[in-house]
Amino acid sequence: MRLATGLLAAVLLLVGMGPSHAVVRIADDRGGRIGTYVDKYQGLRSSGEAVIIDGLCASACTIVLGAIPHDRICVTSHATLGFHAAWDFGANGRAITNPEATQMLYSMYPSPVKRWIAARGGLTPHMIFLRGKELQALYKPCYLDAQASATKTPMDTQTPPVKTPGHAQASATKPLAPR
Repeated sequence: MRLATGLLAAVLLLVGMGPSHAVVRIADDRGGRIGTYVDKYQGLRSSGEAVIIDGLCASACTIVLGAIPHDRICVTSHATLGFHAAWDFGANGRAITNPEATQMLYSMYPSPVKRWIAARGGLTPHMIFLRGKELQALYKPCYLDAQASATKTPMDTQTPPVKTPGHAQASATKPLAPR
C-alpha cells in the first residue's frame, strides 16, 4: 500500500510539472540588425520563456514586443524602450532612413505601442523613449524589481555595443512567423 501511495504521489508530481519557467532578462540592449533580432525572438517565442525588460531595450531590440506574446512580457521600473526609424548605410557611408524597413518594423508592434509611437510623430531618425508609468500602462509590471535586477540567466540578451549603437539596421530582414 505504501509503495502504491508513493508511486501515485510521484506520478501526480510529474504530471503537475509544467513547462520550464525560465526567464530571459533584457537590459542594456541597444539593438542591431533587424533580421538578427527577428531570428532571436522567433526562437524565444517557441521556447515559451517569459521576458523581463529591466533596462534599455532600444532599436531592433523592441521587436520583442511583437514577437513574444503580451502575457509573457513584464517590465521593471528600470525598463526603457527606444524607438526610431530603420536605416541603411548610404553610398557615402552615412545612415539613410529605409522607409520600407521602417514600415515593416512598425507593423511588428502591437496596436497600443503603434498608437503611442504615432502620437509622438511616428518612427523618425530621432529616438523616442517609452518608460515609467506610460510603459507600465501598456505592459504588466514585473514584481520583485530588485530580484529581477540581480537575476542573470544564460539567455540574457545583453549585447555588446555595436559600431552604430541605438540604430535598427534594415539589412537581413524577414517577416515574423504568423501567430
